[in-house]
Amino acid sequence: MKEVLVVYYSQTGQLFDIVKNLVSTIEDASVNINYYEIIPEKPYGFPWNKNEFFDAFPESFLQIPVAFIPPSGEILNKKYDLVILGHQVWYLTPSIPLNSFLKSDYGKKLLKDTPVVTVIGARNMWIMAQEKLKRLLKDCGANLVGNVALVDRHINHISVITIVHWMMKGKKDKMWGIFPKPGVSQEDIINASKFGKPIKNALLENEFSNLQDNLLKLNAVIIKPFLVLADSRANILFSKWANLIIKKGPAGDPKRKKWLKLFNYYLLFAIWVIAPIVFIVFLLTYIPMYKKMNRDKAYFASVDLK
Repeated sequence: MKEVLVVYYSQTGQLFDIVKNLVSTIEDASVNINYYEIIPEKPYGFPWNKNEFFDAFPESFLQIPVAFIPPSGEILNKKYDLVILGHQVWYLTPSIPLNSFLKSDYGKKLLKDTPVVTVIGARNMWIMAQEKLKRLLKDCGANLVGNVALVDRHINHISVITIVHWMMKGKKDKMWGIFPKPGVSQEDIINASKFGKPIKNALLENEFSNLQDNLLKLNAVIIKPFLVLADSRANILFSKWANLIIKKGPAGDPKRKKWLKLFNYYLLFAIWVIAPIVFIVFLLTYIPMYKKMNRDKAYFASVDLK
């Protein structure tokens, strides 16, 4: 009997639906599935309150862990043949709950010397968050063998509008009856089941070396070079903001409220003004950067860590 552990944090429920459909084609009489939901001691509400949403930025980006409810003894006392890690992106970084788990002794115990498949549900920019996650997994002594990334397929600015509607209103519906539904499409969520088949084959054969290549044949990961550039540039600027704001006090401290408001304005400016300029620069440098972009696409689609 193969033992599989599914570890996840799903604020909206979307990520859990993705993972559940993926796992549906893995579980059978020879594979036992165990679930562990990461639950912070101080839960993050949904829908988000705007102030709380921005107040989570510095700790999220700087990967500062919080306390969470530990896994049960039943979960901790098993040795797993595979761990499937459900992964949300907050501010271009693994979510605070997932980051907290991976930095904990519980995470290190469960993941050490264990194959791991990451499953991402995100708006569109997840590349640098996955790079951070790769480093966290390395620190745990885990072996990343596969990655599936499902994203909102709509253009960047449309997805910004719809995701804000969803996060603040709590409704995954068509804003004003005009815009598309936010997040990963229901079709993609349902079709996540197809990724379970190569994962199950690798698990039963205990051979994971070709798993990511087999997942890529099913379009488990689509890399868009412009988003790689935008993600990388945004990380540089987010780092400056996060380090500035964290010095004003801990989460909830009124002293940093003014700075979080300024960051809000900056974010709007970055999305609606800076991002289009970056896209123009991307187009102008496309030909001379073509070979590098292809190398980057191959790397970021892989499970390698530079």
